[in-house]
Amino acid sequence: MQTVATLGVLRKSIDDLRAGGRTVALVPTMGALHEGHLTLVRAAKAKADHVIASIFVNPRQFGPREDFGAYPRQFARDFELLEAEGVALLWAPERAEVYPEGYATNVGVAGVSEGLCGADRPGHFDGVATVVLKLFNQVRPDMAFFGEKDWQQLAVIRRMARDLDLTQPHVDAIHAVPIVREADGLAMSSRNAYLSPEQRAAAAALPAAMRDAIAAISAGAPLSQALGNLHDSLLAAGFESVDYAELRDGGSLAPLDQPSANARLFVAARIGGTRLIDNMALKV
Repeated sequence: MQTVATLGVLRKSIDDLRAGGRTVALVPTMGALHEGHLTLVRAAKAKADHVIASIFVNPRQFGPREDFGAYPRQFARDFELLEAEGVALLWAPERAEVYPEGYATNVGVAGVSEGLCGADRPGHFDGVATVVLKLFNQVRPDMAFFGEKDWQQLAVIRRMARDLDLTQPHVDAIHAVPIVREADGLAMSSRNAYLSPEQRAAAAALPAAMRDAIAAISAGAPLSQALGNLHDSLLAAGFESVDYAELRDGGSLAPLDQPSANARLFVAARIGGTRLIDNMALKV
């Protein structure tokens, strides 16, 4: 696996990979890889001739009181994992390569970026959209792969790709890959590494409470009651707070006050200072 840190070398290397009409898929990451990331790589390998992974901890999507400095960085381990999966090229630029001196451009996506994590993390999705657009322009992939755990992020990227005409030879397809979960149901996340053993055990209450809420809503329970019980269950399990627990349309992300065929339950909650997010489809 080739590792590249400068844009000029990246573009020459991608031209070589594309020789003979071969296709290229992009898997963007911030490193601290887990099985969820590797599932994205495998899905990309099944669709494209070559997979390019990126590792860049993007400062523009972290707020002033968020965990940019503490975000886990384990490049050597990440390199080994990606190489073992057969990734062709790792794009690992330094900050100055992505945001050079005097950088002044920001990308914003209205609508789907509002509410949920957008409300709790002002500017977060502008940072996500900005760096993803830059990655698309740098790599110029035929397709890109993202996990469904960050469902709102996925919606932002899809909207941006449509609105900005990111078609061939840039990004022709945004592929969503289902959430990968631990044995107890907790969605895999790099931030799970922040949890102590006790917090990690308690964190399993998040997917369990969500499944209970979905079962109650599907059985006809009032939405406010089901969401209230979810909130109380998480606090009783050891979560310090619940940022949101909402039912929204899976496509538009518009809030819902009753079940629908495309409804999803979205939850963000904090335990031990770590913010965990999850989402699940409603069964109606």
